Amino acid sequence: MSSLIEVRSLVKRFGAKIVLRQLNFTVQAGEFVALLGPNGAGKTTFLRILASLARPSLGEVWVAGFRLPQQAAHVRRRLGVVSHQPLLYGDLSAEENLRFYGRMYAVPQLGTRINEVLELVGLAARRRDLVRTFSRGMQQRLAIGRAILHDPDVLLLDEPHTGLDQDACDMLDGVLRQIAGQGRTVVMTSHDLARVEDLASRFDVLTAGRITASRSADGLPRDGLLAFYRQALEVQRNLQGAVR
Repeated sequence: MSSLIEVRSLVKRFGAKIVLRQLNFTVQAGEFVALLGPNGAGKTTFLRILASLARPSLGEVWVAGFRLPQQAAHVRRRLGVVSHQPLLYGDLSAEENLRFYGRMYAVPQLGTRINEVLELVGLAARRRDLVRTFSRGMQQRLAIGRAILHDPDVLLLDEPHTGLDQDACDMLDGVLRQIAGQGRTVVMTSHDLARVEDLASRFDVLTAGRITASRSADGLPRDGLLAFYRQALEVQRNLQGAVR
């Protein structure tokens, strides 16, 4: 399978409620995909399925050549995940947190890799400080460091800018640009269109449980991502109205 992520006819139900409806999604190696959509569209649910944290009701999901949920253990070794919770230990230092996760993943030359990651996320000077003393922005940068420590094929980010102030968002953007510059594959959900427009190479709109529009950064209209996003939502509203 040539695609790094391949999703076919994905359905996710919670009881009688259908959250994802025959969703199709493909990501090639090195793409940075921003997944956009209104609240309740199913973005977080979709990322949880890609991260092997939730099971699809129907359909096929392949990540890095392995099928979910049947081969979840193989997929998890190839993923880095940043969710709404940083998944860090407050009473451990930044370095100790990375060492703990690095041993879990059997990262080779772990000390050298920890140094590289702390430099990348701008926390080398705070390596011995307890994480509970960190600001929200610093914790988010360390969470990204945790997610990339084992050099995963795919990085999944769920609203990573949420709760950050302007300076922290700018620092996080710098980290994400460096990660993308390394050729890493990224799928990120966001409501901040102005920020993701400068970060992603592709923009997919998830509405009514499906990917209803997709556009590369080079293919955006002259008036930018906001215009594309509004148009995609308007087309979907018109389709729903016609069905009714």
